[in-house]
Amino acid sequence: QVQLVESGGRLVQAGEPLSLACAASGRTIAKFHTAWFRQAPGKERKFVALLRKLGTTYYEDSVKGRFAISRDNAKNMVYLRMNNLNPEDTAGYYCEAATSYRADTYAAFADEQGYAYWGQGTQVTVSS
Repeated sequence: QVQLVESGGRLVQAGEPLSLACAASGRTIAKFHTAWFRQAPGKERKFVALLRKLGTTYYEDSVKGRFAISRDNAKNMVYLRMNNLNPEDTAGYYCEAATSYRADTYAAFADEQGYAYWGQGTQVTVSS
């Protein structure tokens, strides 16, 4: 098992950057595919970004070019750098981990059901 704890969420102004962190413990995070999901009030949790074990990244269309997912294996940490935030980015952000997927497709990567581990989330609020 791996335990995940997110941090870094806060209130920011539109256009400002923000970085989120996910601290992993229990197992080496490099052995997992790690992703960020987000959930706005009253809505389903949705895929944001993925960093696979070997380093390939994937992003949801609305964050491409603005968000960047990274990992520090030595610190056992995963990060999400978010630039040019807008009010539509307001949500709880969750770090999630998976050891494998049902299929080698974007649909499988973006399916939250495929992730066995997740943290408690950190709230990001973007004001206009």
